[in-house]
Amino acid sequence: MNRPIALDDLLATADPVLLDVTTSGAGPQGRLPLTAEMLLERPSGDVFGLTQNAGMGWAPHELGRPQFLMLGTNGGIRAPDGTPIALGYHTGHWEIGVLMHAAADELRALECLPFAAFCSDPCDGRTQGTVGMMDSLAYRNDAAQVFRRLIRSLPTRRGVLGVATCDKGLPATMMALAAMRDLPCVLVPGGVTLPPRDGEDAGKIQSIGARFAHGELTLEQAADLGCRACGSPGGGCQFLGTAATSQVVGEALGLSLPHSALAPSGQPIWVDMARRSARAMVALSRRGLAMRDILTDAAVRNAMAVHAAFGGSTNLLLHIPAIAHAAGLRRPTVDDWMDVNRRVPRLVDTLPNGPHPTVRAFLAGGVPEVMLHLRRLGLLDERVLTVAGEPLGRLLDWWEGCDRRRLLRRRLQAADGVAPEDVIMDPDRARTRGLTSTVTFPRGNVAPEGSVIKSTAIDPSVVDADGVYRKVGPARVFTRERDAIAAIKNRGPEGLKPGDVLVLACRGPLGAGMEEIYQITAALKHLSWGKHVAVVTDARFSGVSTGACIGHVGPEALAGGPIGRLRDGDRIRIVVDRGRLEGSVDLVGEGEREFGPEEGARVLAARPPRPDLSADPEIPADTRLWAALQQAGGGTWGGCVYDVEAIVKALERGLR
Repeated sequence: MNRPIALDDLLATADPVLLDVTTSGAGPQGRLPLTAEMLLERPSGDVFGLTQNAGMGWAPHELGRPQFLMLGTNGGIRAPDGTPIALGYHTGHWEIGVLMHAAADELRALECLPFAAFCSDPCDGRTQGTVGMMDSLAYRNDAAQVFRRLIRSLPTRRGVLGVATCDKGLPATMMALAAMRDLPCVLVPGGVTLPPRDGEDAGKIQSIGARFAHGELTLEQAADLGCRACGSPGGGCQFLGTAATSQVVGEALGLSLPHSALAPSGQPIWVDMARRSARAMVALSRRGLAMRDILTDAAVRNAMAVHAAFGGSTNLLLHIPAIAHAAGLRRPTVDDWMDVNRRVPRLVDTLPNGPHPTVRAFLAGGVPEVMLHLRRLGLLDERVLTVAGEPLGRLLDWWEGCDRRRLLRRRLQAADGVAPEDVIMDPDRARTRGLTSTVTFPRGNVAPEGSVIKSTAIDPSVVDADGVYRKVGPARVFTRERDAIAAIKNRGPEGLKPGDVLVLACRGPLGAGMEEIYQITAALKHLSWGKHVAVVTDARFSGVSTGACIGHVGPEALAGGPIGRLRDGDRIRIVVDRGRLEGSVDLVGEGEREFGPEEGARVLAARPPRPDLSADPEIPADTRLWAALQQAGGGTWGGCVYDVEAIVKALERGLR
C-alpha cells in the first residue's frame, strides 16, 4: 500500500487506445427552435445558450420549453446504488442529488427544461476545534453570493428551486432566494438523519473525547458509539440544531411546502416532497407570483414565532436577520426577539432540549402542527402567502383535517410507542412538563451591548424553584479554544472545576470568525459535573448546545468589549430568569473585594485590555475580510451581513 509511485506510473501512456484522438465530431442532430424575432431582438447569449443546451445532449426540439434552475449543496460522489465513490463532508449533503433528480424528473414531466448548479457546504461538526471553524459563518455569505451569481448567470430561468440541508448551506440558499424578489422560488429542505436504534445521537457523540478523558467512557465504548451514531446515510443531524432549525424556519417563512421540513432523508415521503416542490415552482411562475409576494415582514415575524415554539438554535438570530436583509425587509432587533420569546411558549420537546429525535417531530406534524397551536393563541399572521400559492390560514385548515396528518401521527405511536402530543404539545401540557421559552438576552457590565443564551436548555436541576438560574463563580479566562478544551479534559489542579465560569474571549468575528464552540458545550453537557460550569464568550454556539452558555457577547473583546478585560479569579455573577426572559452577566468582585454591577463597570473601564488579546494567528485572510465587511454592515446583531451601502460609505470616509 505504501509502495513508492514510479514516474512511469504517473506519466507513461502504454494503451494505444488512449492515443487514438478524434479531432472533430458530427454534433447533435436536429434544429434549434429559433425564430426571426429571437435572432433580431434577443441577446446573443440567449441564442448561444441554446447551442450549449443541444451540445450537452438535450433534444433540440425541446429547447423552447420554460427553463427552471435548481441549486443544490451536493457533496461527494455516489454510485447509482448509493455507495460512496468519493465522500462528501457530511450526511447533510450526501443525498441532495436524489432530491434534485426527482425534481428534475417532475420538471421534465411538466414540459419544462431543468438546469442544475451546485455550491457545496462544509460540516460544522467536522471543523469543531479546528481552523476550519473560522470559515464556517463567513462561508454563509460567500455561498449566498455564489448562488446569486449562478442565478443571474442563467438569464433565461423562470424560477429557482433551492435544495439544501445544513447549518450554513441552507441559510445561504435562503439568502440567495430571498434576494430574487422578482422570481418564483421554492426551498426544498434536505431532511434529517435517523437516530441509531441502539446508540447516541450525533450531538452527544461529539463529547466522547472529553468523557473518555474523565474516565466516563472506555476506548472500546467510544469507538463503538462513534461508529453508529448515524442511523441513515443522509440528512441533517437528528437534533434540533442549526440545520433542523433552519429547515423549520424556511418552512415557517413560507419558502417551503407545508410539512416538508425534517422529513427523513432517503425515504419515499422525502423524495415525494421534492417532486411537489418542483410542481409548486412551476405553478407560481404560471400565476406570476414571486419572492416579493411571499417574503414579507409578516412572514419574518411568523418565522420568529415558530423558532421560539420549537426552541430552536440561537444561530438563527444571525440567519433570520440576514434573510430579511437579502429580501429588502426590516431586520429584526434584539427587542423584537425579546418580544416574540416572551409571547410565544416553547411547544416542541426534541433533542437537544428534550428526548425526541427530529424525525419524531416530523411524524408528530412538524411545522404545521406547531402553527395550529400558535394560531389558536393568536400568534400568527394567517394572511401571508406561501409557495403553495395560498395564504397560510387556508393551508392550516387543510392540514388540520388531512389524512397525511392523521396517518403519520398514528405511525409515530405504532413505530416508536410515542404519543404525538408528547413531542409537539399544546401550551397547557408544555407548561405542565416544564418547557420554558427559548432565548434570553442578558446584559450587564460584561456584555453592555447584550448577549444570548438558550435559556430553555439550562439543566433544570441547577435552576432555582422560582425558575431563575443564579450563579456566582470565579472566572477561568481563555483566549484560545484549544486551551479551554484542554482545561476541561485536565483532571489535575489546573483543570476546570465545578463552580467555575469559563470565559472564552477573542473568538468573535474579528478574533476567529465567530467560531462555534460546540466541543466545549458538548463536553460540559455530557460530563457528570459539567452542568455546574457556566460559559461566557463572544463566540457563538452550535444549535445543539445546551447548558448555561452565554454567547454573542457584545462588544467582542477585539472591538473593545469588557469581556477582554476579565482576569482569572474575577467573580462573575450570572442571573437568567427563564420565565421573564431577563438576565445579566456582571463582574461583581476581584480578589477579596466584592462589589455591585455599577462598581464592576467602573473597575472594567479602568483596566487595560488583557495583554494576550489578539486575533487568532491562524485566522484566514478571507475570514478577516468577511469580519471587517460584516462589522461595517451592522455586526453580529445585524446578522453578519454585507450591507453594501454602509460598506461603501465607510470606504469613502476612509479614502477621504
